[in-house]
Amino acid sequence: MWEMIRDIATAICLVVGSLMSFAAALGMLRFPDLLSRMHAATKPQVLGLLLLLMAVALQTGSWATVPILIFAWLLQLVTAPVSAHMVSRAGYRTRHLNRETLERDELDAVVAAHSDRED
Repeated sequence: MWEMIRDIATAICLVVGSLMSFAAALGMLRFPDLLSRMHAATKPQVLGLLLLLMAVALQTGSWATVPILIFAWLLQLVTAPVSAHMVSRAGYRTRHLNRETLERDELDAVVAAHSDRED
């Protein structure tokens, strides 16, 4: 009985986690500019990875793998926003974004001031 419940929970985690990862991939392909794509790449992927790791933890049935899976997820939590920030900042500086989609551009004055100092 418990194995069947565990298998059903694992299947739900796998399906929902895969759908979240698929949504991230679809957003990467369909969104119009770099900043929107970065949002799509980071938000659903973190939850999708959590669900996939939960499925692995459920199927292994061993507490020994749980710290490793938690560590992997924590690394994803730490690195995804930092990498998205760095890529979007590089995209901003190289003008690979659609400025019409920005509501507010707080970085424009900073980049302009920095560019003036370099000249």
